[in-house]
Amino acid sequence: MNQKERMLRNLPYKAWMDGLPEERLDCQKKLWEYNNLPPQRWEELPALLKNILGGLGEGSGILPPLRCDYGTNIFLGEHVEVNYNLTVLDVGRVTIGDRVLIAPNVSIYTAGHPVHPRSRRSGYEYGIDVSIGDDVWIGGNVTILPGVHIGSGSVIGGGSVVTKDIPANVIAAGNPCRVLRPITEEDRDFYFRDRRFDVEDY
Repeated sequence: MNQKERMLRNLPYKAWMDGLPEERLDCQKKLWEYNNLPPQRWEELPALLKNILGGLGEGSGILPPLRCDYGTNIFLGEHVEVNYNLTVLDVGRVTIGDRVLIAPNVSIYTAGHPVHPRSRRSGYEYGIDVSIGDDVWIGGNVTILPGVHIGSGSVIGGGSVVTKDIPANVIAAGNPCRVLRPITEEDRDFYFRDRRFDVEDY
């Protein structure tokens, strides 16, 4: 098993071997073109993004700038909306479901290093997969750490650091992120805190 295969299996691996530096460089070249495309040509973004990511569902997009290691380990479902300045350390697989909203300055980290300093000296690092279910809203400046799964329908409050799995259909926030309460049918009539919708088509 070479180092890339080890990386993709969430095993300790060495990032400077078996073609991995070349793959990262290729990704950075593609990102440079993506991130520096003039706004008057942004209709070209979907095609460029499809050439960066491992999978891009219909109607999904990421506003530049985007930062990632490989790109090919990121998979977006359909109708995903990602705001400015997403950073993804995608040495592990990152799977994002359908109709997910991601606010500005979100970071998703699959990458990590051993805790013990002597083990870190070996050069081994790792990536542990991250997954986000359908209909999730990730607030601004959220950080998601390796191995986390966020359940469908949940909301992660701005500024949170998500260190552990979050179940479906809850509001969670904080550092470390924790569940505050479930999302219920009563929430449907409100668009912000105690403010009710004044329209009928929600």
